[in-house]
Amino acid sequence: MTTALASAIDVANESSLPAPVVLAIATQKGGVGKTTTTVNLGARLAMAGYNVLIVDLEPQAQAGTALGVTLGSHADEAANEAELQRSLGFILQMTLQKFPRPHLQQALFDRTHDVLGDFEGHGRLCVLASEEASMSAAQNAFVTKPYKEIVTLRHLLLQEARGFHFVLIDTPPAVSHLNAVALAAADYVVTICLPEYQSIKGALVLSAATHAIATNTGGVCEPQLLGALLNRSNPESAWTTQDVDIRNAMIGDGITAGPGRGLFPFVTDVRRDVRISESYIHGRPAVTRFPNHSCGKQYTGVVEEILDRIQLPRQKWTIAEPVLVEENVDV
Repeated sequence: MTTALASAIDVANESSLPAPVVLAIATQKGGVGKTTTTVNLGARLAMAGYNVLIVDLEPQAQAGTALGVTLGSHADEAANEAELQRSLGFILQMTLQKFPRPHLQQALFDRTHDVLGDFEGHGRLCVLASEEASMSAAQNAFVTKPYKEIVTLRHLLLQEARGFHFVLIDTPPAVSHLNAVALAAADYVVTICLPEYQSIKGALVLSAATHAIATNTGGVCEPQLLGALLNRSNPESAWTTQDVDIRNAMIGDGITAGPGRGLFPFVTDVRRDVRISESYIHGRPAVTRFPNHSCGKQYTGVVEEILDRIQLPRQKWTIAEPVLVEENVDV
């Protein structure tokens, strides 16, 4: 992986910097580990030397909390008010209404020292945090605007997040205006499945929705499904018929699959591990707390696959292979 560390972003000169690669971590089903996936992949990229911005587009604001940022939590009301004006929901509202607002570089929270201080050669790790009331209001504002306004976040990121190598967007589940805003903002989309039948259906719906963005925006936005991550998976020795069915359903028509006909699953999956969920309360992703444990190595594997797929045409991607039912599979 690249380990070059970009210098701190100078807002005055940012127009000369390259635009970031934007990845949306999106699902049609809640509770699949979307937020933990977003922050762990983002942190692992930053550990490798990339400058990474996590964008919390979820009204529940869990990505910010997972990185140690909770807006509006001060005893001082004036401090809360000032902080809430840095929330992504507030910025989106003001942008839609064409009112003055903070520049993204002034609104973000830099978590580099607190999260990555133990690692040499790291990049930056920042978060654009969310807050429930302002993000819910932003979602309502999008509902009242023409559909073309879903490109708002993409324009903001391409103009004001220069100097970051990657932007990762944590999205709300289900079909909503905010979900469409996230897909429109993305260059690439990563979806998540659990070893449960219902998660496959939602992921295939998301695949079709991702493809439809290009048509719906007249080609202004052209997100590409980069693949599906199987999360909270079981070890191979404990696979059941359902585990095998899920894996094969993710592959679908394989590398040539059309929208809604395959999910291009990553070879690496992330196993169930209490260290991942426990890390949330510490405000540091598991990959930074346990880099040499299985969970840290699994997120590293996914990041390496993501970087390979970004650089290669889909025909050259390596995806998970179909699984044959063997005698040791519980039927």
